[in-house]
Amino acid sequence: MVTTLKFSQILAKETESFYLKKHELHSNLEETQQIHGHLIKTCLNLRYHKLPFPALKSYSSTAAIQSFLITSYNNNNCPQDAVKIYADMRKDDTEVDNFIIPSVLKACCLIPSTMQGQEVHGFVVKSGFHGDVFVCNALIMMYREVGNLASARLLFDKIDNKDVVSWSTMIRNYHRSGFLDEALDLLRDMHIMKVKPNESAMISIIHVFAELGNLKLGKAVHAYVMRNRYYYVKSEASLSTCLIDMHVKCSNLAYARRLFDGLSEASIISWTAMISGYIHFNHLYEGATLFSKMLEEGIFPNEITILSLVKECGNAKALELGKWLHAFTLRNGFTISLVLATAFIDMYGKCDDVISARSVFDSIKNKDLTMWSAMISTYAQKNSIDEAFDAFVQMNGNGIRPNEITIVSLIVLCAKSGSLEMGRWIHSYIDKKGIKEDLILKTSLVDMYAKCGDIDMAYRIFNAATKRDISMLNAMVSGFAVHGHGNAALKLLGKTESLGLIPNDITFISALHACSHAGLVQQGKMVFHKMVHDFGLVPKVEHFGCMVDLLGRAGLLDEAKELIKDMPIRPNVAVLGSFLAACKLHKNVNLGEWVAKQFLSLEPQKYGYNVLMSNIYAEANRWSDVAHIRRGMKDVGISKEAGVSSIEINGSFHDFIMGDRDHPEYQNIYEIID
Repeated sequence: MVTTLKFSQILAKETESFYLKKHELHSNLEETQQIHGHLIKTCLNLRYHKLPFPALKSYSSTAAIQSFLITSYNNNNCPQDAVKIYADMRKDDTEVDNFIIPSVLKACCLIPSTMQGQEVHGFVVKSGFHGDVFVCNALIMMYREVGNLASARLLFDKIDNKDVVSWSTMIRNYHRSGFLDEALDLLRDMHIMKVKPNESAMISIIHVFAELGNLKLGKAVHAYVMRNRYYYVKSEASLSTCLIDMHVKCSNLAYARRLFDGLSEASIISWTAMISGYIHFNHLYEGATLFSKMLEEGIFPNEITILSLVKECGNAKALELGKWLHAFTLRNGFTISLVLATAFIDMYGKCDDVISARSVFDSIKNKDLTMWSAMISTYAQKNSIDEAFDAFVQMNGNGIRPNEITIVSLIVLCAKSGSLEMGRWIHSYIDKKGIKEDLILKTSLVDMYAKCGDIDMAYRIFNAATKRDISMLNAMVSGFAVHGHGNAALKLLGKTESLGLIPNDITFISALHACSHAGLVQQGKMVFHKMVHDFGLVPKVEHFGCMVDLLGRAGLLDEAKELIKDMPIRPNVAVLGSFLAACKLHKNVNLGEWVAKQFLSLEPQKYGYNVLMSNIYAEANRWSDVAHIRRGMKDVGISKEAGVSSIEINGSFHDFIMGDRDHPEYQNIYEIID
């Protein structure tokens, strides 16, 4: 049943098990160390020095004892000691057979160590074990766990006698790494080769279809399981739980519930999958009701269940249900582990409840990096830049080194706040501390500098990057667009092929935006044509919005109107808003009235466009129409939102609102203004 959980959930469960069985594992580790010490003391000679451990009487050779020790050290989370025994065996020319190698490779996964894994791979080839499918399968798993999926696939392709474990291991590797299309291709190859998946492989396959969220494919794999249900009879419960999870992720809640109700005995994993599904799709009442039913049937949630539900509450912004779950854990004596506390902080952050997030954070004494990152991320989501950086400084003061994820959240916050000073500070911190700059981090820096006004620095980082992806290019094109560098944006768009990149819909939104801001009408039309005819992308409402904005700014209002009328999808508020703003810019009252009617049919309960329409009438000296609109707004209780501006002084932000008297220096400010 554990195999039905996501890898992150498995890690969480193993963490829980470690704390629950800490005393037991300590005893096992102590015994392992005693055996190891005795072996060293007797110079590995079992002929004259028998081991004083009754449980090991059946182990007749030194190699067998060393194999036992490697496995035991792995089980006790001491992989470095396991690798050391392997190194000693190699040094002493002790036989390392094909049964020991998988245990050594597992130790390489646990460390994790690419270099050590490659050394073992070299030994495998040198010793002639590369034809052993059991060893090759362990190597495939090792390469994925140390982050080298390409080597795992290369090795998989070289195996002549692949078995079902080989296929399922490689499929699972792709699934866990997020390469779902590659996993799907491998499934097709597996089917062509007429390899029948075993229970483990079938679970991996169902997980792939679940992550794809494709209901048609999901139904097909479900039908396959049903046709072969006698073959999978021993794993019926696990497969049923996987199928429930798959149907939930394919947005087929009704069928998932039918499967759930048909279970003779639902496990805690089944309950978790079904309740999480309800919360994910914001069916909060059904989720809460099913949770209560689970308790009534005598099934008590474990930490993994609470973690799953809290995570979904955060995604669904279900604050009340999240608070109820928090209270439930406290009332029922749950030990609030670091993992669970971090989940609550993350949930409260996503629900915009910073006070509750901070309360949970302050209640934990020995905070780890993940918890600090969650708290910083919570502040970042609320644009609380001072609090986020204060937490970052405190974290460093507690001797906790940030990782790329923590740094990226701060850079994104600087970009949103427009804080160039703080952005430069965090960039210098990265250089000073030698933090690894991966693609995501570099892309964040490019985006931050562009949004904070330093487009030259953004381009220097982009140009110096040895490896780029489409996200980094999009950030750079968008930066050029914001700064009005339309020609530079188009030039970079033209380099996508030489950079080995394929532009996506976001690339073209940025390029069209650049043309609009620079007044490049003909070039914008060419970009739109290129997107549709050269790259086969279907224009979205955002692309049409950019084109309307482009034509409107250039004064081509009639052409913009015809484009809106000919759109294959219904224009949204952004499209109509761009056109209305263009009507105001060019003082075209008639077209302004036309688009106002479109607004009214689109959102009859909203009156935001009225302010802009009122301004258009005012510029045309149609004061009776202005008065009519203002009276209508007053009757429904609508008032114009006060303007606000922000400035950064010495790393701190100051907000100024029209008519505001809450600022501590407001008297001095008004004296200067007056």
